[in-house]
Amino acid sequence: MRKLIIDMIKIFLLFMISACIFYYALQLMHKEYLYIHRFDPPQGPAVKVFQENNGLFDLLPLNFLGDE
Repeated sequence: MRKLIIDMIKIFLLFMISACIFYYALQLMHKEYLYIHRFDPPQGPAVKVFQENNGLFDLLPLNFLGDE
């Protein structure tokens, strides 16, 4: 019985250490991806290819759907 409890404690500690390492690895990856500028303005002669057209929503007196 005593050996079973000691083995359970070892497995629990191994799981907790592995979970902590995994958590901190995810935190490091998240910090690394925060500094990647995916939406930098394009360099050189860029052309705007998107034009916002709200249609009927422009006719509303109050803009309920603004800046979604």
